Amino acid sequence: MRKAFRPETVLGRIEHRPYPIPSGPWALGMSWRDLLFMHWPVEVEDLRPLVPPTLSIDTFEGSAWLGIVPFDMIGVRPHFLPAVPGLSHFPEINLRTYVTAEGRPGVWFFSLDAHSRVAVRLARATFHLPYFDAEMSCHASGDEIDYRSVRTHRGAPEAEFAARYSPVGEPFERDQGSIENFLTERYCLYSADRRGNVRRGEVHHHLWPLQPAEAEIHTLAMTQQIGLETPETDPILHFSKRLDVLAWLPRRVTS
Repeated sequence: MRKAFRPETVLGRIEHRPYPIPSGPWALGMSWRDLLFMHWPVEVEDLRPLVPPTLSIDTFEGSAWLGIVPFDMIGVRPHFLPAVPGLSHFPEINLRTYVTAEGRPGVWFFSLDAHSRVAVRLARATFHLPYFDAEMSCHASGDEIDYRSVRTHRGAPEAEFAARYSPVGEPFERDQGSIENFLTERYCLYSADRRGNVRRGEVHHHLWPLQPAEAEIHTLAMTQQIGLETPETDPILHFSKRLDVLAWLPRRVTS
């Protein structure tokens, strides 16, 4: 039986947040399922021209980090409305790094591909995020996930990903200063609107239930769209079965 999404349960645990939860009503609820984190350390100088100057690139042990994150989005719904069949469940994959502004560490997305034309257009309009249309599939067989994505967005750079991945251990606890927390425990995202104004959208969720993971990568052509080759080193891999999330509409960063 599929676990029910309950906003009050998500909001019932906030002590792990690095700063207070937003005071206004959340705008969107969703669940992220069968998610793979792939991360590589990269030079700050490689990413600096790709991120607005308002944002500082966040580092761990002197390195910036480049991430590719495929997952299955389920139960997407606006506040006060139920999930809409056919519009609330779709695969998504993003290319990201980590940044800070006004003392708040968050995520900067270079791209987000989704298998939902409606979601792509709504996210571009309301969250100012670089979403793109893609043909995608995400199939689970036990713990093993078979994932494929090919961007189809007209006029956009090519991007493609195909892999089979799975967890290889139980969920584990980690220290607050660990690399795992640096890469995952972030409670806002940053974007830029058409005028170039940087905006911050707050999110809330419980601590990530992370597991060690393994992946068999068949196609990895996600970083070329921003002028970078895929790092030659093996990525750090983590898996998460499910996380329920609340998101607030973005507001302009003042600094």
